Amino acid sequence: MPPAMSTESTEGAGGRAIGRTWEGVLLMVFTCACFAGMSAAIRHISAEISVFQIAFIRNGIGTLILVPFMVRIGFGSFDLARFKLFAIRAGMGVFAMWAWYSALQITPLAEAITLNFTVSLWMIPVAILMLGERVGPRRWIATVVGFAGVLIVLQPGADTISIGGLLAIFAALLFAISMALVRLLARSESPLAIVFYMNLIMTPISLGPALWWWQMPTMEQLGWLLGIGCVLTIAHFSMARALSIMEATAIVPLDFTRLPFAVAIGWFAFGEFPGMWTWVGAVFIVASAVYIARREALLGQRRLRAIGP
Repeated sequence: MPPAMSTESTEGAGGRAIGRTWEGVLLMVFTCACFAGMSAAIRHISAEISVFQIAFIRNGIGTLILVPFMVRIGFGSFDLARFKLFAIRAGMGVFAMWAWYSALQITPLAEAITLNFTVSLWMIPVAILMLGERVGPRRWIATVVGFAGVLIVLQPGADTISIGGLLAIFAALLFAISMALVRLLARSESPLAIVFYMNLIMTPISLGPALWWWQMPTMEQLGWLLGIGCVLTIAHFSMARALSIMEATAIVPLDFTRLPFAVAIGWFAFGEFPGMWTWVGAVFIVASAVYIARREALLGQRRLRAIGP
């Protein structure tokens, strides 16, 4: 009897682990579908409303949605040093948002999202400069391969270089810096607090340019803006939940499901289909980013084994 009970217990634990893994996978795929869909929505509405106004309304809606959750867990005590870090993170986030929304406005959807994948490549130099991390030659080689994919997508030898493509890469760099700042904040703050205070500070920062280009939205436009704010906030919660179930390095390959969603949406909504060089460049970028994530996971396991039980 005891062995049978032990077997049943083991099978039950294994089934729960598999169930949680599938939950994490489905949550991340849902998150990627939301991000791709909202990128298309931003592209659509930015033809009528300025990207600055879109950013301000999106930040304001995110803040309002998160207030009830912060009331439950508490707002914490005020600390000037911590506030400065939040403010820098929010400033980077606002500029990243402006650059990304502008890129979506003038760049084919799949191409913009492909170039946005360079966030994981930018994290290498950013982590060295901001976090003092050491990077080996293998990850440097993978990073160079990834940026070779960027050149393939941009085709700098062509007659013109896409301004939208450059904006997407610049936005990816700013997102990478923001992620490094989040790593610093995560040492003392909860994910919910980080997202809330980010939105809270980004809202007034993004107000000035929004007022300069402000126009009263119609009811239809307001519906689009409210939908963007709500769905993006839900997507961030979904991603946070996925990250709480699965390791971040396992999440990275799933992030690339944004591309097929973007291709499908771009084809049906805007009549766009990526050219051959976008696909070739995407292979380089995706492969290098996945390798970097897997390499980081392997090094993390080695460090844990070196520390011991």
